[in-house]
Amino acid sequence: MLTATHNHATTTLRFTPKHETGSFKNMGVSKLRPRFRAMSHGIGSSKVDLKLGPSSVGERLYLGMDFGTSGARFALIDKQGTIHAEGKREYPLYMSEETMDWALSWKTTLFLLLEDVPSHLRQTIAAISIDGTSATTLIIDSNTGEPLWRPFLYNESCPDALPAVKSIAPENHTVCSSSSTLCKLVSWWEREAGSNKKSAVLLHQADWLLWLLHGKMGVSDYNNALKVGYDPELDAYPSWLLSQPYSKLLPSVKAPGTSIGHLKEEIISQFGFAKDCSVCAGTTDSIAAFLAARATEPGKAVTSLGSTLAIKLMSTTRVDDARFGVYSHRLDDKWLVGGASNTGGAVLRQLFSDEQLVKLSEQINPMESSPLDYYPLKTAGERFPVADPKMAPRLHPRPESDVEFLHGILESIARIEAKAYNLLKDLGASKVDEVFTAGGGSKNEKWTKIRERVLGLPVNRATQTEAAYGAALLALKGSFRASDSL
Repeated sequence: MLTATHNHATTTLRFTPKHETGSFKNMGVSKLRPRFRAMSHGIGSSKVDLKLGPSSVGERLYLGMDFGTSGARFALIDKQGTIHAEGKREYPLYMSEETMDWALSWKTTLFLLLEDVPSHLRQTIAAISIDGTSATTLIIDSNTGEPLWRPFLYNESCPDALPAVKSIAPENHTVCSSSSTLCKLVSWWEREAGSNKKSAVLLHQADWLLWLLHGKMGVSDYNNALKVGYDPELDAYPSWLLSQPYSKLLPSVKAPGTSIGHLKEEIISQFGFAKDCSVCAGTTDSIAAFLAARATEPGKAVTSLGSTLAIKLMSTTRVDDARFGVYSHRLDDKWLVGGASNTGGAVLRQLFSDEQLVKLSEQINPMESSPLDYYPLKTAGERFPVADPKMAPRLHPRPESDVEFLHGILESIARIEAKAYNLLKDLGASKVDEVFTAGGGSKNEKWTKIRERVLGLPVNRATQTEAAYGAALLALKGSFRASDSL
């Protein structure tokens, strides 16, 4: 193991065998002012994993970066999908006037990740793409690129703007949620009385970070733009949105993975990237994670068993229903239909330690059906597959045996998962025929067997689940698109 320090942060280099992952199926083979108070001892923690193996000299590589809720990652792959390097950083904590300066933290992390990419591989990188958290919104000065307001985070609610949004949008539209990007835009517009409106442009987290690399202001992708009202089926903003005075802030929209332009000269000279390295339009973190699993055909689905249970299904039909929080992202000529339940791993963590979960799971017979009928929730309220904001958690009766109790919880979550996929089918989506699993719950083999029995479907653990890997696949795709158009 090699350990090096730079920029007051520690970088750990670990050498492991190269991991083969197959080819990308759909290839066909898109200045902040430093007024802050640092709240951390270092610039941010970092771990870089290098997976080295035989590679041809001059082979082109593709860089993906994922900006999640608490930190960021990068993945560097070749055209076969083989990982050449990976790394991660936690966001440094910067304070500005007693509030977290997220924009500066993200910008700092972006350049630290670029520095973490092994220097001898930078010249080989042909394309870069970035994913960010959905509905994380920045209002930017188009002349300087600086935020005019603190970022609206992905989970931030703007109920003050919801009545105005509902008055213009179709019923049950994706934007009719107080956490939608459009509600955040309207909230800012209605409280901003100054001249900032004239130069303002709306960018999503991934859009702004990509702008720092390519320098072309006002470009987004149709996955990130969905929650501001963009219609990916028409490939245009709808008339009800364009008729609003704040529509002039809306960015232009490209397909994810489309080349936007080349890296700026200062980025090339600072980090030593190739002059022909293109910067491609990004996507959201959940879409990138789905792309990483390579569930590319209609009927293929990914269930993420993390703190909550989230499902995404590749469908030939678009499905949107705000009552259940169900909406569709466009993926080329198909639709990625998704929804999220409040059940999941957070409930298990309330009741059991990691060690208990392992030991108790070993004693479960997954072929036996549990008679216990639970609805495991951390707090009251459910949206998908049941729309009931007052639904109470149901974890009774509790048997004397902890094994039976855990069995009942795992099977009940599996029943909720089955109900979720059935709801998507009832709403018009393609029928699921295979499920890939991501998240911590994918490691529990007994749970996988229970889910297979309850779903009546093959359930497999996704080989790749990191959103950074999915972003790298987008960069790869964009590079091939660009070369095909020449």
